[in-house]
Amino acid sequence: MKNKFDTRAMTMVAAAVAVLSATALSGCGGSSAEPEVNTLPTGVTDLGSKAYRATTIGAANTAAGQDLLTAGLGKSGIASTAAATLTAFVDPANPTADELRRNAFQSNYRGLVDNTVNGGYGVLYGPNIDLAGKDTLGEGLVPGLEYVGVLDDGTGRKRVTMAVQIPDKFDVNAPCIVVGPSSGSRGVYGAIGSAGDWGLKRGCAVALTDAGKGMGLYDLGDDTVHRIDGTRATRTLAGNLSHFAANVTDTVRSAFNTAFPNRVALKHAHSQMNPEKDWGNDTLTAVSYAVYALNQQYAPTVSGGPAKGVRFTPANTLVIAGSVSNGGAAVLRAAEQDTKGLIDGVVAGEPSAQPSSTSGYGVQVGGVAVASYGKSIMDYFTIANLYQPCAALAPSAALTEVSIYNYIGLTGQTATATNRCTQLAAKGLVTGSTTALQAADALAKMRAAGWTSDNDTMHNAHFALGNAVIISMMYTNAYGKFSVTDNVCGMSAAAVAAGAPAAMAGNVKAASFATGNGTVNGTPATVIYNDSVGGAKAWNLGVSPSSGVADFALDAALCQRALFTGVDTVTGTALTASTVPTKAQSDAVKAGVAEVLLNGNLRNKPTLMLAGRSDALLPINHSERAYTAYNRMVEGATSQLSYIEVTNAQHFDSFNAFSGFDTRFVPLHTYFVHAMNAMYANLKSGTALPPSQVVRTTVRGGTPGAAPAISAANVPGLSASPAAADRIGFSGTSVNVPN
Repeated sequence: MKNKFDTRAMTMVAAAVAVLSATALSGCGGSSAEPEVNTLPTGVTDLGSKAYRATTIGAANTAAGQDLLTAGLGKSGIASTAAATLTAFVDPANPTADELRRNAFQSNYRGLVDNTVNGGYGVLYGPNIDLAGKDTLGEGLVPGLEYVGVLDDGTGRKRVTMAVQIPDKFDVNAPCIVVGPSSGSRGVYGAIGSAGDWGLKRGCAVALTDAGKGMGLYDLGDDTVHRIDGTRATRTLAGNLSHFAANVTDTVRSAFNTAFPNRVALKHAHSQMNPEKDWGNDTLTAVSYAVYALNQQYAPTVSGGPAKGVRFTPANTLVIAGSVSNGGAAVLRAAEQDTKGLIDGVVAGEPSAQPSSTSGYGVQVGGVAVASYGKSIMDYFTIANLYQPCAALAPSAALTEVSIYNYIGLTGQTATATNRCTQLAAKGLVTGSTTALQAADALAKMRAAGWTSDNDTMHNAHFALGNAVIISMMYTNAYGKFSVTDNVCGMSAAAVAAGAPAAMAGNVKAASFATGNGTVNGTPATVIYNDSVGGAKAWNLGVSPSSGVADFALDAALCQRALFTGVDTVTGTALTASTVPTKAQSDAVKAGVAEVLLNGNLRNKPTLMLAGRSDALLPINHSERAYTAYNRMVEGATSQLSYIEVTNAQHFDSFNAFSGFDTRFVPLHTYFVHAMNAMYANLKSGTALPPSQVVRTTVRGGTPGAAPAISAANVPGLSASPAAADRIGFSGTSVNVPN
């Protein structure tokens, strides 16, 4: 039996012969039909290609010293002994595009993995580790070419960035593409440590895209933007190379600056385009752009040149869509929207999967039905934003090694969390006469809303880092398509000094393409509570007008929850045109949420989806478990989705480098590599995908902050025939996950 590569190779040869024959006939006055010409996908502008040929660590300041996987830094430079710092710029006020690319690789790779040796970097994964898990690749540099393109819808505002990397070892006789939309809100290189790492090692072309997100930082004060290459300029000077600028006139901008000085806008939150609704189609366009780039590189010219013909097509090129987190949601959505058959297989790691419905299916754990599942991101993050800081004080949620006070050194965190408990009780949102009782009730409410006991000790760190605050603020704006000038729920974004909005330092702004992840996480901008008593403050210092105490800006959290529910969070009264927020604002947010929900139809594509059971950011009852059941309801027996649930793994592998996390959690990234290997084997050789299963890992244990080194024994592989006690199956229309 011929495998897919056999068929594709034959098709590719036939296509190449046809192009060459047509070209020859044309040159000899033959009567053959005009050969097909390689053309860009609709709406895409090709910005050209650049060679990154470095094979040894050297001068990574220029393209000549860089490569496709590590930007010339190698395994050693990606990790670096100074883990918190990035490689220095020659001129920090004016870093070059090559320097920004280098540091963006360093930052994004580190952002997805634990870059400590004991945690597995350089041992189980990393640029030096081959796809068989062996340390054979030295520093891991991958020379090749990189094409960069931009997708727009004609408005000049969409500006999706794509980078197609073609390694020198790309095999034209067995062509493959890995498309990797960025995780979170990251820029075009956001998936370099996941899809990029695997695809380049396999010898595939890698199509990276920010999917309409990215580090689009617009400073309303000086009207400066990021160019596509990460350098900064005024909006006027950047012109068509501007990545993002808020859609405001100079008159409106001036008035806003007077009332709210030093504020900035970020693309994902403030583009007014709800980019998430297009993640799937943007991913598919990246595939088409990759095919275009391959033809530009390897196809013969037609009609005497310089136009290139069509040697590669999706029909003769293996295409795997693989990414994690929001990138995982993007590849699921791309598969659902793939009417042209561009994608052959899908690997979605810890995706933010949001089913369109919760009807007709269910979720069971150990045969017991889960009450709450399939909520949208906006639903469960606004719940977390309310209850998580109080719930983190519950005894069962204590991560004693990393307290809410000392995790990131924010003075008064525990006292402010206590205030949140007190104010929730005063508003009737939790019960209990003591902080301990109030915290226990807040945690119970989170459990009832779909979080599990496996998430308990994660609430502390997540809220200390402001994850629920950041997502609630950003997605409220994104879904509602609000302008940055709307200050929805009294919140904005700015750099901070002494707890208040401040002008962003020039060097910080200049480096932000490399250092930022597209969110308002403090690097370089922070969520600001404009309505705080005493004047605008950073969210963690926010004093609510309704309480008069520092309570993590509770009034803003109440407002954001109301935007999703359509009712006042305290009284339950329906919103109107005169309430804050208004019914119109709520309707806009709900309409935006509806635009991004998944339909569950993967078009019978082989799909591997994986999650960490301890994921407290994207609780698996609402994402992976729910989507598995929903897909089965939609596709029935034709579904080729396998779901892998990994114990002792959570959303951010990079957390595992910290004390308390090192002893308790294993890297989920190792299973993304396993899944990509399994998908490749399935598509190339017909090897069956591993069935849905729970993978039971072994934590490192030991002393917090000094856990013993991880080994392969801690992270067993995927089983082709899991034990009955580990097999994920179905009970009627409900997915049933073993305890």
